[in-house]
Amino acid sequence: MSTAFQAITVVGGVVPPSLLGRIQSGEVNDVKSLAPSGYHLIGTETIRDAASRTWMYLQDAWSAWRESDAAKRPDGVGAGTGDARQKWLLVLLRELGYGHVQATPGGLTIGEDSYPISHRWESVPIHLLGPGLDLDKRTPKEAGAARRAPQAMVQEFLNREDNYLWAILSNGLKLRLLRDSTALAGSAYIEFDLETIFDSDLYSEFQLLWQLCHESRLAKRGGADAPADDCWIETWRSESVQAGARALDKLGAGVEKALNSLGTGFLRHPDNGWLLEALHTGELRHRDFHKALLRTAYRLLFLFVVEDRGALLDPETSKQARQRYDDYFSTHRLRKMARTRDGGPHPDLWRTQKMVLSALGGDGLSAIGLPALGGLFDPDPRAKSAEGQPQEDLLLGAELANQDFLKAIRSLGWVSGKSGRMQPVDYRHLGAEELGSVYESLLEFVARVDTETRTFELALLSGNDRKTTGSYYTPPNLVSALLDTALDPLLDEAINGGDNAQDRESRLLALTVCDPASGSGGFLVAAARRIARRVAEVRAGDNEPTPSEVQTALHDVVERCIYGVDMNDLAAELAKVSLWLEAMQPGKPLGFLDARIKIGNSLLGTTPALLAGGVPDGAFTVLEGDDKKYAAEAKKRNKAENTRKADRIFGSLGQETFSFSHAAPDISEIINRRMEMNQPVATAQEARARAKAYTSFDHSEAMEQKRLHADAWCAAFVWPLKENEPEPPTSSIVRQLGESGGAAGYTGTVERVRSLALDYRFFHWHLEFPEVFGNPDLGEEVSAEGWPGGFSCMLGNPPWERVKLQEQEFFAARNETIAKAPNAAARTRLIKKLVDEDPILHRDFLQAKREAEGQSAMMRTSGRYPFNGRGDVNTYAVFAELFRSLTGPNGRSGVIVPTGIATDATTQYFFKDLVVLC
Repeated sequence: MSTAFQAITVVGGVVPPSLLGRIQSGEVNDVKSLAPSGYHLIGTETIRDAASRTWMYLQDAWSAWRESDAAKRPDGVGAGTGDARQKWLLVLLRELGYGHVQATPGGLTIGEDSYPISHRWESVPIHLLGPGLDLDKRTPKEAGAARRAPQAMVQEFLNREDNYLWAILSNGLKLRLLRDSTALAGSAYIEFDLETIFDSDLYSEFQLLWQLCHESRLAKRGGADAPADDCWIETWRSESVQAGARALDKLGAGVEKALNSLGTGFLRHPDNGWLLEALHTGELRHRDFHKALLRTAYRLLFLFVVEDRGALLDPETSKQARQRYDDYFSTHRLRKMARTRDGGPHPDLWRTQKMVLSALGGDGLSAIGLPALGGLFDPDPRAKSAEGQPQEDLLLGAELANQDFLKAIRSLGWVSGKSGRMQPVDYRHLGAEELGSVYESLLEFVARVDTETRTFELALLSGNDRKTTGSYYTPPNLVSALLDTALDPLLDEAINGGDNAQDRESRLLALTVCDPASGSGGFLVAAARRIARRVAEVRAGDNEPTPSEVQTALHDVVERCIYGVDMNDLAAELAKVSLWLEAMQPGKPLGFLDARIKIGNSLLGTTPALLAGGVPDGAFTVLEGDDKKYAAEAKKRNKAENTRKADRIFGSLGQETFSFSHAAPDISEIINRRMEMNQPVATAQEARARAKAYTSFDHSEAMEQKRLHADAWCAAFVWPLKENEPEPPTSSIVRQLGESGGAAGYTGTVERVRSLALDYRFFHWHLEFPEVFGNPDLGEEVSAEGWPGGFSCMLGNPPWERVKLQEQEFFAARNETIAKAPNAAARTRLIKKLVDEDPILHRDFLQAKREAEGQSAMMRTSGRYPFNGRGDVNTYAVFAELFRSLTGPNGRSGVIVPTGIATDATTQYFFKDLVVLC
């Protein structure tokens, strides 16, 4: 729950915002932390008594100092540091229990670096300045602020020195409680506006200041030799993080309930017969409906967040229009209404919400201050339509009763607190990490639609998307640890290598960061924050960048530097939502991300070098359902076609592999067009035009021919090798398709190639991101893959899954009896019975088995993974090799894998090669 304060601000995630409310209400786990003895009070004096006594004394001290300062600095010129320290700040600290705080002549040092911090109390650096100095800006010739902004200087000291965790910074008018922000990629502090507190008599907020800043909160409870985190405030912080995690678990459950309410509500509304019929006949799959519901939930969550952050309405919106939106159209109004009303059968609330969603996905609505955002609010271009669908956007053409809509809003907007009392979800501070956690919980479920009873349900089963797509959520502290070693050195190099601020900024924005199994975008968002922080610092010079400047930089970074791929389309969509939320600026559209956040199987693709070598004979290995004799003949023919050297067949490596035809644009033109597609957009209309242009480019004759060539090469490994099937893509056919595309003939083969490409989601990195992998025609040295470039930084926590089909997981969502068979032999007998009892399920099983065998064969025999593509392939091993191959010559990789990467027999060659190169 978020509590609104006039004079207290939490910046940079230093503590969960709920902590302040928990302290005020006394809802902390360890009651000793709020006991009078915990504050070193004597006798019967309570915390309220002590804070009140301090308040009365400090009111006089505040007035006396302000009068003295005004007399000595009538025009406000000068720092006023001396009087601020002696007449106010040291008095304030004394009353908060710090006693006589010692000055630190010469400041504090780390190695040979000096930090002009004015005071220290035990393990707490304290930097005290005058009211004439801005904490976030450098002030030349003023001690403690001359070289760098005070905030930036103290924050850097905390981040570098492990023996110090918290610090105090003040200029008399504002007091900040800073914490080491190494894991947060920016400044991290709680700010108390002393001027507002004392001039406006905000005693309740002063009491919170007293409770948080008292010396007992920062003192090490175990003595001087205790670790830096052995203090009450750190204990409170940890408790709040854990409480937040529990709240997120409840939010995940709330999203599940909301989807059930929305799904059932849409099915039961009498005006949605067209939707029910489409689901009943199979025209719309259950998954199609599930995806539409999830997109609606994403939209609502997005609105909750940006509304609560004050970032939704156009900054130029009039006060009257803002009030109109708040009173009649806001989700805040809906959330409040959902707490007190059940609703009825009328659909007016959903119709009002549809107006808002349509405006955001259209041209905006100035009467209520809504800008055109596009992106998430535009219709999903990949969504399947149903006959009779009233609107292009599936659920915006459907009706929903108030009772069902409010039930869903109630599930999304409220959770039960520690005491069981309902409290609002703190959407203002919901970030990508939280969305990732919610997304992870949803992967535990499989959608079930019953058109007879008109119900929708998310059923908890083991054969779900988490298992079938390998999607897992990574905790933020683990993400941060990876960024420290993989991304930070690149940021340092970019800054240190720049000749001036403009050059340093250009170098930072030229970095490319990719997660090939992006999930909900946790790594991508964290990387964007790190880069944006550095960009903002470069732009601010010696000053501390403001939150607005960091946000502007973040918007620029997301639109230029971030790439991601996931084979789960829902994950890729949520990754974009996470990035949009992070980069959201009032009045600006959601950026165009389709060219850099893509759907595909990162592991199944080819390279220029492999294409140049022709189709390996191992491609024609017998899979489930293949004819051995037919497969042997295909392999024999392919071997004969590969007798000539690859360079005579395909020309020089790199040049031919990127040459579409004599009439097609060369790779330089393709790269230039891609770079145009990646430029920032200023309006939603521009973003939509960019999306249309990108679709046209991506499906152009040249790109389709190049992709067909690569897809045909991959399709050879999973081709159905039996009679009455199209001719298999042996090396000769693949070469002809690469040279002439569909004009080469082989109509049946081309159709099957395209079908298999969709089924397996082949993904060819040099075709999808040509601007990253470069132009081999320029004479640069190419890698073993045949490209000269690569990403600046590869990051991620890829799935750790065996490629082999796991029968129990497959049947868990389809046939519970088979899934729970006592052993493998019993399971095999039951599967054989499906031929007569459920031939459709048996067919699906054989197809899934074949797909798994095909993926495994491709990884083992294609040459794409020469080190780890062996044995019973585990995805973590081949992903590790993929990370390495996609990293540019001067880039870095950070990947989370099990220790087996160094100890397993099947990965020994990869690890040995890594060690030799290092």
